Order: sequence, then C-alpha cells, then structure tokens
Amino acid sequence: MTELVRQQHLDVHVEFHGFGFQESDDADLPVPFPDDFAGGVFLNAFPGRLDFYSGGHTHTASVTVEVWDGEPPVQDPARWDEQAEADFESTSGEVAVWSMGRTDDVITLSDSGGSWRVRVSCTGREEAAALSEQEGTGKGVEKYLVQFWPAMS
Repeated sequence: MTELVRQQHLDVHVEFHGFGFQESDDADLPVPFPDDFAGGVFLNAFPGRLDFYSGGHTHTASVTVEVWDGEPPVQDPARWDEQAEADFESTSGEVAVWSMGRTDDVITLSDSGGSWRVRVSCTGREEAAALSEQEGTGKGVEKYLVQFWPAMS
C-alpha cells in the first residue's frame, strides 16, 4: 500500500492565467518558465517543468502538493473540474514555484534527483474566471491537488 511521504500547502499567485513548477536547479533547462507557455492547456509538461493554465486571469490559487512513495489512490473525477497526468524529471529533488518570476516556495521531492509521475486535479475554475472578470482577483477559489510519486523504471 502506498503512503503519503509529505504534504504542503501553497498560496500561488496566478498572473495571465498561469503558474509553473520547475526544477530548482534550472540552469540547464532547454525551455525555462514562462517560455512557450501554452494558453488553454490545463497541464503542459516540458523537460524539468510543469505549466498550469488557470481558469482565472489574476488571483491566488490554493495548491496542495503531496509526495507519495508509490502511485496514490485515484481521485474521484466527479470532485474535480480538470485532471491530468505527466512525467517530471528532477536533477536536484527540489521543485521551485514560478509565477511572473521564481517565488520563495520550494517543494522537496527527495534528497536527490529522479523520475516522477505527477497527477494534477483542479476545482473552482469557473468561479476563478468569474471573479477575474468581475472583481479582478480572488483568493483560494481555485484549488489544485498536485500529487508526485516515483516513476517506475
């Protein structure tokens, strides 16, 4: 049975519908955030980078990150507006959070690099879009669950 290794909560500032997770040691990444950010693509994976397309233009998303020792239980799709999975490579074992620039938030996957799978689930997308159109900002309306686990070789 798989176990949850660590969990952390982040308040991520979203600008221009986007934010990203990127390998913390990003000097050798071929496409650093936000280069080639694709609008309308919920989860877009690049080498060492994950882009998230938000329902709202400018707001603060509530993001829960979980690191598991194996594939976590599948989330009930009825609870979420969007879900997607991707591969992620980390050379350092740490992931930095990006908005219009690198933030102070760092996610620790492991003590060293490795290959990971990631599942992203999101709810509150329509509400975040409506708030962006009406008031301009919102906090915690759009919620993400980002689950990492070691990829099987």
